[in-house]
Amino acid sequence: MKTSISLIAFLLSALVMPAAAGPGGAGHGHHGDETAYGKPGDPKKPARLVLVRMGEGDGKMYFSPAVIEVKKGEQIRLKLTNGGELDHELVLATLEMNLKHAEEMKKNPDMEHDDPNAKRLAPKKSGDIVWQFTKTGEFDFSCLIPGHREAGMTGKIVVK
Repeated sequence: MKTSISLIAFLLSALVMPAAAGPGGAGHGHHGDETAYGKPGDPKKPARLVLVRMGEGDGKMYFSPAVIEVKKGEQIRLKLTNGGELDHELVLATLEMNLKHAEEMKKNPDMEHDDPNAKRLAPKKSGDIVWQFTKTGEFDFSCLIPGHREAGMTGKIVVK
C-alpha cells in the first residue's frame, strides 16, 4: 500500500512539474503579473492588431513578421496563424528567459503552452495573445519546440 501511495504521489508531481516550469510560471506574465517585458493585456480594451504567421518551408521555420515595433504602454493583439504542417508556438519573453526555457523544453518536448505570453497551435489553427508593453527595450518571441528556434523561428519586439 505504501508503495502505491508513493507511486501515485510521484506520478502527480510529474504532471504538475511541467506546468509549473512553463512560460506562465513565476516572472513570466501569468494572471496579470508585471514582467520585464510587460503584462498580460485586457482583451476588453482596445488593442492594435498584429497578424503573425508561423510556418516552415525550404528547410527553415519562420515567423512573419520577424520584427514588431511597439510604443511603450501600447496594448497589442497578436493574431497567430499556423500556416505550416507542424505544431508551432509563440513564446513572448526576454531573450534570456526564452533561451533558458528552450533548454527546459529539450528535456520535456511535449510541454504545451497556453499562457498569457505563449500560445501553441496545431497546423492550420489560429489563436491570440493580448499583451501590454509597459517597458522599453527589445524582447524576444520564439518557438521553443526543440529544433524550431534553431531553424529560424525567432523574432524581436522593439518597444520605444
